[in-house]
Amino acid sequence: MLRNPTLEKLIGLRLHGMAESLREQINKKEYSELMFEERLGIMIDREMLERQNRMLKTRLAQSKLKLRACVEDIDYKARRGLDKSLIKLLATGKWMQECLNVLITGPCGVGKSFIACALGHRACMNGLKVFYVRSIRLTEDLILARGDGRYPKLLNKLSKMDLLIIDDWGLSTLSDQEARDFLEIFEDRHNVHSTIITSQLPVDNWHETIKNPTLADAILDRIIHNSYKIKLEGESMRKKRGLM
Repeated sequence: MLRNPTLEKLIGLRLHGMAESLREQINKKEYSELMFEERLGIMIDREMLERQNRMLKTRLAQSKLKLRACVEDIDYKARRGLDKSLIKLLATGKWMQECLNVLITGPCGVGKSFIACALGHRACMNGLKVFYVRSIRLTEDLILARGDGRYPKLLNKLSKMDLLIIDDWGLSTLSDQEARDFLEIFEDRHNVHSTIITSQLPVDNWHETIKNPTLADAILDRIIHNSYKIKLEGESMRKKRGLM
């Protein structure tokens, strides 16, 4: 007699996992053999799982990850100089606890973005806030934000991300203002949160992508010395798969 009102109350309290578990217990006889505490425990476990799944879905949506990638799907068969032991180490997430960075370099199409997004996906699964953005798009957003008054808010948002992924670094030379913007971002994150940067250029050439050498020194000092480096090589994987 109390079953339907109880279900309605659980749903009204947004305890959807517990409501679904109660429906199962009503419809399956094997649950009648369990003690009250056991049945309640099952309902609570379902609610916790439902909430964890919803929060993960929200984190993934907010991350704006370019690719649906996960660490388990990283291809080690292609000859591109990828160190499996390093990826396994990064997959533990300990480097983010230590506020370290990851720099992924290599020619176009070798899977830099996929690896970055896979590590981002793992961070989301571990309950961390992640944000992905292409370098050029971030530069444009900063210019617009400065014009409409959102600049401090945008910098604050970027500073609070547990993991910031900046894709395609170095496609164009940074002006003084653009370099100052990135210096602000990396200064806020230095020894506080982790950043992944991907680039077609070797790290040794990054200095050349920043017009002002003083700003270049300041920026690179904050992202290079405390970073894991992944240097990929070989032909484009997209090209190879297109020929298969």
